[in-house]
Amino acid sequence: MSRSEEVYESLQAEIGNVLVGNSELVEHLTVALLTRGHVLLEGVPGVAKTTLANLFAEATGLEYNRIQMTPDILPADITGTRIYRDATGEFELQRGPVFSNVIVADEINRATPKAQSALLEAMQEGYVTIDGETLSLPDPFMLIATQNPIEMEGTFELPEAQRDRFQFKLIVDIPEHDEERELLDRFDHNPTLDADAISRVVTTEELLELREQVTDIYVDDAVKGYILALVEETRTAPDVEVGVSPRASLTLLNAGKARAAIHGRDYVIPDDIKSLAKPVFRHRLVLSTDAELTDQTPDGVIDSILDSVPTPEDEMHNASASPATVDDAAEDA
Repeated sequence: MSRSEEVYESLQAEIGNVLVGNSELVEHLTVALLTRGHVLLEGVPGVAKTTLANLFAEATGLEYNRIQMTPDILPADITGTRIYRDATGEFELQRGPVFSNVIVADEINRATPKAQSALLEAMQEGYVTIDGETLSLPDPFMLIATQNPIEMEGTFELPEAQRDRFQFKLIVDIPEHDEERELLDRFDHNPTLDADAISRVVTTEELLELREQVTDIYVDDAVKGYILALVEETRTAPDVEVGVSPRASLTLLNAGKARAAIHGRDYVIPDDIKSLAKPVFRHRLVLSTDAELTDQTPDGVIDSILDSVPTPEDEMHNASASPATVDDAAEDA
């Protein structure tokens, strides 16, 4: 078992000590962390979006900060500012909560566009500018934003440019009946169950090493062709006004590598790409007016695209099943 797989399984186990039924979300959060990605979590209130982010930060041992986004929050409340100190007669830099490894922007769509834009530089470049001075953010740096899809009053929809900065948009659903029953039993036994109940499973230094190892995962030309076929289909699908950008192609490539690594493989298979298509595409697609009038959803359109685009031939699957064969192909390439 590879170290990436060990860390991933440990994260699943530790977070599973508190929450129930979030394995797919933990998988995507792990992939994002290993590929310098940011995540948008969408779900109704009370489904543990913020708790999940807190538990993930605790299990990875990363410094965690939460920012409650409100209509009156200012960019300086996020990035920081300079404060004049009478005692010294000088301005002192006061770093904002964005200077942390894992940032949770809670209810991001409640902040004004001006405040939302303060996160753009941090998400894309890994640094912020305060009074003309450029300051680097900690490494690793990961933004996890949450939003409520139902209550729209007093909210500001994220612009396309900012949505595109998020690697994944993940949907946090209401738990199934059996999962919720287990949750009731668990918290009935221990009402104070929280992040203190889980342990750190990896050091920051090791996370950075694993992140670099992900870049060495092999991707066959047939898998790259499959990525391009899916991306191009979003640009020609009749229900789509604007398809995904090349950033989505690169995201699928890199995320596919990380998913392969945490599942113990040194090569990407088409199923890696297929399983990541929805979280990568759903927030980047702009549906046509006709599609919206007929209640089409991005996920429904993506399902149609996945059904219409054939996966690589069976020979590719057989070759991928043998690491030796894939290694030979990598050497030939």
